Amino acid sequence: MSNTLDRLKALSDKLEVKLANKTEQPQTEAPQESKSVPKSTPKEPAAPVQEETRSESGADHTKLAEHIIGLMGIDTQEEKVRVQNIHKVAELYLKLDIQQKAPDFDHIFIYKAMNISGIGLKEEDFGEIREGKYCQIIAITYEPDKNGKKKAKNISLSYFGKAEKLEEPLKNDIMEFVLRWRYEKAFQNLEHYKYLLDKIKPSDQLF
Repeated sequence: MSNTLDRLKALSDKLEVKLANKTEQPQTEAPQESKSVPKSTPKEPAAPVQEETRSESGADHTKLAEHIIGLMGIDTQEEKVRVQNIHKVAELYLKLDIQQKAPDFDHIFIYKAMNISGIGLKEEDFGEIREGKYCQIIAITYEPDKNGKKKAKNISLSYFGKAEKLEEPLKNDIMEFVLRWRYEKAFQNLEHYKYLLDKIKPSDQLF
């Protein structure tokens, strides 16, 4: 395993530890839920976007991050790790050109889940390339069918071609984006359940 992959694995482990510690501290804010959902899935490009065409600087990721932090009402002093994580998500969002298929960064966390096709993210296959598979960042949401029943829908946020042809730096950026997205989503899930619990008992009696 490369040094960079070791660093990513350590990041994944570190985020899980910080998240576990987070559950020991009472939350006071109700979750901010977006009512917007993607209306359609853009068609997948016929060929992968080459790495050299991806954004390196250009747009200001700081503005994207600060805007969504403000919308979600995150306390920048009390939740510094979370704020730093969102800034990194915004930076990778631009670097990987995800704005081409998901142009509104304010909506990037409305999806229910996110995964990668072609690269393992589980403990037993972390960072492993799946030969013959195409690499995409896949967002998962739920939309009602004609009978009103909610069904999972996969949305491709970015397409990178065959997984085995990915260069190591790009592969690691893809993995880091998804891991950091999941970390922020976990914070939001905690807030949601804390909000529901707070409806049952006063916050000073929850813990």
